[in-house]
Amino acid sequence: MASIVDLSKPVADILREGTHAAHIRAEHSKGAQWLARGELDKQEYVRFLMMLYHVYNAFERALEQHATHPVLAPTHNPGLFARSASLAADISYLLEVSEASWQSHPLHVAMQAAPPRALSQYVGRIDELAASPDPSRLLAHAYVRYLGDLSGGQFIRRRISKAYGLDDSAGVSFYEFRPLGGTRSASDAAANAGEMKRIKEWYRDGMNAGVGDNEELKAALLDEANIAFEFNTALFDELKASSHESGPSSPVELPSPLHSPVEPSFPSPIVTDVGHDSALLQHLKQSGKSKTVFVADEASKEEPKFSTVSVVAFIVAVSIAHFVLVVGGFTGMKGYAKLEGLQAWLDNYFGTTTQA
Repeated sequence: MASIVDLSKPVADILREGTHAAHIRAEHSKGAQWLARGELDKQEYVRFLMMLYHVYNAFERALEQHATHPVLAPTHNPGLFARSASLAADISYLLEVSEASWQSHPLHVAMQAAPPRALSQYVGRIDELAASPDPSRLLAHAYVRYLGDLSGGQFIRRRISKAYGLDDSAGVSFYEFRPLGGTRSASDAAANAGEMKRIKEWYRDGMNAGVGDNEELKAALLDEANIAFEFNTALFDELKASSHESGPSSPVELPSPLHSPVEPSFPSPIVTDVGHDSALLQHLKQSGKSKTVFVADEASKEEPKFSTVSVVAFIVAVSIAHFVLVVGGFTGMKGYAKLEGLQAWLDNYFGTTTQA
């Protein structure tokens, strides 16, 4: 079934709509599911962090190289977003080696000797864009990774901490962000859920400001964002199943590391023909129209069917949950902090009960 992606919309909306199917493919890959459930062997998780380190190191160096580019400058904020140093710190902690020596660890040496094909292609693409006359497409790679880290990455952090027995931020600093306008000093408190939402809104505004009304650029960024999702799916496919896996697990609906970078408010289609040499893009260049659209294939979906009992039970559950949230004071910014504290207490309580 055909749907429409309107290139007159802000680029943040276009990327949300146009990457929906690629995002679904990424989060339902086996590797992403293992990661989301905290089922990877610790060494395999470290190997995944090593791959991410090389990806972030590549595009963060590229973003720094083009920091004053008009498309990239509005969202360039290394003090807030840079992940390379955090990844290095987490890898070192998990391997129990110094940050100066982790790259000579046998696990990393083996990966460098025979780098995964997906990693080589991902980093190669970033290097290609960095060396190109127009590096604007780098924005799509930053969008997919950074906003994914701010969204589903926060769920993954809790799973990783529990799976590997990590306390505080040790070993999971990759998933931490400082408040908008803050520094990365040790005295800064990590951003809570409300602050992370504010950071994402700031990033979307910066993207829209940098891209403006340039529809050809919007189409190119949509193309590149889908490419970035496919690269990340390929990285997940490089992951190996746990050596303790007892059998096949049923797919679960868990936030993935690339959980929707811009929260959708409605089902979103995937554009199928937005390559830089595509006929549609060539038509766009020649049309000169003020409003251009792409025909897209809508993600397949089945009409949901619910029984009356299920609907009534859901309404009752929501009502009770709303009552508890309001009476318990779990609303607003202070409510976020209180809710996070309750969640941590429950994790610790049930973790202790399970071990007893």
